Amino acid sequence: MNDAHADYLELVSGRKRGVSASLKRAALLAASWPYGWAMFLRNRLYDWGWKRSHSAAVPVVSVGNLTVGGTGKTPCVEYVASFYRDLNVQVAILSRGYGAASGPNDEALLLEENLPDVPHLQGADRVALAETAVAELESELLLLDDGFQHRRLTRAFDLVLIDATQPWGFGHVLPRGLLRESPLSLRRAQAILLTRCDAVSDAALAELRRQVAGIAPKVPLIESVHRPLAWVNSEGRKRPLDEFRGRTALAFSGIGNPDSFRHTLRQLGVAAMDFRKFPDHYANRRADVEELERWADAAPVDALLLTTQKDLVKLRIAHLAGRELWALRIGLAIRKGEPELHELLNHVVNG
Repeated sequence: MNDAHADYLELVSGRKRGVSASLKRAALLAASWPYGWAMFLRNRLYDWGWKRSHSAAVPVVSVGNLTVGGTGKTPCVEYVASFYRDLNVQVAILSRGYGAASGPNDEALLLEENLPDVPHLQGADRVALAETAVAELESELLLLDDGFQHRRLTRAFDLVLIDATQPWGFGHVLPRGLLRESPLSLRRAQAILLTRCDAVSDAALAELRRQVAGIAPKVPLIESVHRPLAWVNSEGRKRPLDEFRGRTALAFSGIGNPDSFRHTLRQLGVAAMDFRKFPDHYANRRADVEELERWADAAPVDALLLTTQKDLVKLRIAHLAGRELWALRIGLAIRKGEPELHELLNHVVNG
C-alpha cells in the first residue's frame, strides 16, 4: 500500500545497493541542487527584508521541523496549545492542511478530538487565516502548525523539532534526502526540541546533542519522548495501556514514521504478527477498507486489531470484520528542559 514511498526511502537511505540504485541517487542529487539553492535564496531574501513578512495582530508561535515525514509534530502542537489554554489564552491553530481538499485532514481531525475548545483553521494562505482567527474568533495567540519554512507570517517564537531516530534526513535536501532546508537554518529557531529520545541509545543522543550545539550553539535544546496515554476507539471508550500486554495483533499505520508505532507496540508488550503501512496523510478509499476487512477476517480469532489515533479519526469505524478496532493515543512528554521551555513560551504572552 506504500510501495513507492518505501522504495524511495530504501533508495535515499543508501540501503538499496547496486549500479541502478547508485545512478538513481546521482540523478536525485543533481535534482536536489536547484532545490537547495532556491531555499537558500528564499531564506536570504526574507533575512534581508527583500521578501515581505506579514505581522499578525497577536503573537504567533510556530511548531515546525527540518525534514519531511514524521517528527511527532502533532503531539507537540497539542502540547503547546494546551500550555496556552491552561494560561487562559485564546489559541487558534493555523495549518496548510495537506490532503485536506475535501475537508479537514487527519491532523485537524485528531486535534479537534483532543482539543475540542481550540479552533483549527486550514488553508494555503495562512496570512489570511491569521486575520480571520483574530477578527472572527477573537484569538489571542496563533499556533502555526508546520510553520518553520512558512516565512510569510512573522512569528514571535519558532520551536523546531528534530527526530532523534532520523535527525538529518539522510544528509541531503529534497529529493536526494528528506531535508526541507539546510540544518544551518536551526539558527533561526528560539528553541529546538529533540523527539523520540527514548528510541535511540544514550551515545547516539549525546552525539546528536553535540551536532545540534555545533550548528546552533545559542539555541536552547529540549528533550522529549512520545508517551502512550491510552487505548481509545471511535465510540469514545478507553482502555488502560496494559490491557493488551502479552497479546498478538494486526496493526496498521499511516503516519510519517510508522515504525515508531511498531516500536511503541513492542514497548507495551504487544506482538504485531502483521504490520501494514500507509503513506502519511493517506485518504483511505473504500477499496482500502475492504482490503483491511479481508486482512482482519483471515487472522486468528484472538488477534487484536490496532492502529494509531491519527488513523482512527480518518476511518471513524469501531469494527473491522467484526473485530473491535483500537487506537493508541500518544502525548508529548518533556524529559529534559521543560522549565526552560515553559519560561520561553510564557514570555511570548507575558513579556
